[in-house]
Amino acid sequence: MSGGFKLKSQYKPAGDQPKAIEGLMNGLKAGKRDQTLLGVTGSGKTFTIANVIEKTGKPTLVIAHNKTLAAQLAQEYKEFFPENSVQYFVSYYDYYQPEAYVPHSDTYIEKEAQINEEIDRLRHASTQALLSRSDVIIVASVSCIYALGSPEEYKKVHLEIAPGLKKNRSELIRELISVYFERTTADLSPGKFRALGNSVEIMPTGERVLYRVEFEGETISKVRVIDAISRAERDSLKSLFLFPAKHYVTPEAERGRAIEDIKFELKERLAVLERAGKVLEAERLKRRTNHDIALIREIGVCPGIENYSRHFDGRKPGQAPFTLMDYFPHKADGSPDFLTIIDESHVTVSQIAGMYSGDQARKKNLIDFGFRLPSAIDNRPLQFDEFEQRVGQTIYTSATPGVYEKEKSGKNVVEQIIRPTGLIDPEIIIRPVTGAKGSSQKPTSVLGQVQDFLDEAEKVIKHGGRVLVTTLTKKMAEDLSEYLKDRKFKAAYIHSEVLTLDRITILTDFRKGLYDVLVGVNLLREGLDLPEVELVAILDADKEGFLRSETSLIQTIGRAARNVHGRVILYADNMTGSLEKAIGETNRRRAIQTAYNTKHGITPVTIKKAISDITDQLRTEHGKAVGVLLDIDKELYKKNPRKFIAEKRKQMAAAVQELDFETAAILRDEIAVLLGKTVKKKTLH
Repeated sequence: MSGGFKLKSQYKPAGDQPKAIEGLMNGLKAGKRDQTLLGVTGSGKTFTIANVIEKTGKPTLVIAHNKTLAAQLAQEYKEFFPENSVQYFVSYYDYYQPEAYVPHSDTYIEKEAQINEEIDRLRHASTQALLSRSDVIIVASVSCIYALGSPEEYKKVHLEIAPGLKKNRSELIRELISVYFERTTADLSPGKFRALGNSVEIMPTGERVLYRVEFEGETISKVRVIDAISRAERDSLKSLFLFPAKHYVTPEAERGRAIEDIKFELKERLAVLERAGKVLEAERLKRRTNHDIALIREIGVCPGIENYSRHFDGRKPGQAPFTLMDYFPHKADGSPDFLTIIDESHVTVSQIAGMYSGDQARKKNLIDFGFRLPSAIDNRPLQFDEFEQRVGQTIYTSATPGVYEKEKSGKNVVEQIIRPTGLIDPEIIIRPVTGAKGSSQKPTSVLGQVQDFLDEAEKVIKHGGRVLVTTLTKKMAEDLSEYLKDRKFKAAYIHSEVLTLDRITILTDFRKGLYDVLVGVNLLREGLDLPEVELVAILDADKEGFLRSETSLIQTIGRAARNVHGRVILYADNMTGSLEKAIGETNRRRAIQTAYNTKHGITPVTIKKAISDITDQLRTEHGKAVGVLLDIDKELYKKNPRKFIAEKRKQMAAAVQELDFETAAILRDEIAVLLGKTVKKKTLH
């Protein structure tokens, strides 16, 4: 099982990693369909999986439960595999309001979406990589289970451009338009081309580079690679392959067939509505669908064309749509021939399972009230059993695997409990919610545990440690933060209503020591790497529910596992089942880790991690965007505004390439402001 992956790292597998790698590889070689890597927080699960990918040599799909985690994983895999193709595939919407109808208020909500062109480019780069090479890792969010165009049609209509090929300029232009490239006379962006004299310049969908195709008479003479900013020639090619500029590709002949199918379905549906006495719904559906048909016939597209995807794909009613998984390689018998990694599986699996139901409920109203044909129901995400059929051998990674992963994996669970750093799971202390020590009067449920927490936090802060405390509600997080500030603690709160950029700022300032206490709700469970934290306090730990389940408790306890002085205080008057399991599992791991350290003479050391303050850079870029430019920038902008903006576009593209979307977004806003200034200057003069 060898392949073209080459792992590069200054580290070698350590702790439990060698055993975990061997165990997973043995399972894969034995043909095990499902395995689980139960890796504690900070044990290096991603590095373990990277070693497995290198050894299997198979294209790999890594699924994460949100864009931020996916970007973080993609960056880590890029560092491990710099010579291979690591791609990022997430939803390309910056903003998305799906089409919907609310019957009780008779409110129709039109689809409203803002597409992020850079993420769309990365999606195309993902599918093109899968169709052109085998050493590919795609890190995706759960959007990978949503409908995508047919890979066969996408691959079938690619263009080959090479010197010596009999083709004139006009023919190439027609071919580019036929595969959905857009002609422009302005600066090029992915998926566009322009004709200049006896040449055509093209920017493919998955790249930020220009290809200049030059002609001599009826023949292509040269294909040059041009830097999009400097216009300098980088290279000349013997051949160039261009994939379509859209994932949905429908040949002209198929379009006519699809239109006839839509008309036939419309006729049948109108008859059903009229028999049911739904005259208003029938008239609405007839008017809307005929308008869409006219647009498809004339220009090949209409708003909401994805709702007719079943007709364009030639699928039967109820048949699953094409998705990203169809672009991965398959064996001769049609079975998947790639590796699937489901990261933080205790969250990701349930997200995948829940997507279909939510989508169908919304579509049903649109169909029942005459806004869409019944075939719109088949423009959908995969059902969970369909997803299972489309992925091959799967490894679930989590510190707290769910019931599904445990049942699917059976005995094929590989534990990774020993950390390379020698750190052990934190000590757990249980304190009562009511009657807690330290209060001067008879405590209430809140004040008792809060006063005790203040005493403990003060001790940690005195010698430079940081403190996390979790509450059950956003309101309580805000109130506790204010309460702490009133008592001269440097505190801040963080929850889902705090803007992304502000969350990054707060976390960075917390690590720097500008805050000593960070109060949160659910966001403190996964994805926080804060080695300065010495104390984690969980208020109302005995309130059984999602936020105090076994999984949530173990994840929260893990926030103190990166510091040698890590402790966790659970405030509880009653011992719930979740508490018993979480405490039992933590103590089990501590015993194994302590025994290993004693046997090998290891002294645990707190993780040292540089504080990379992305927000300083973001704030600087934002300052530039509103006109507070550095002197050198002012001069460059005065001399050549167009070149200056082009350079900013290049910086934005570089940030996206590094998956630094926060910086890219700020640069995008800056460019918009600068473009506005340039237009204003021209108007004034």
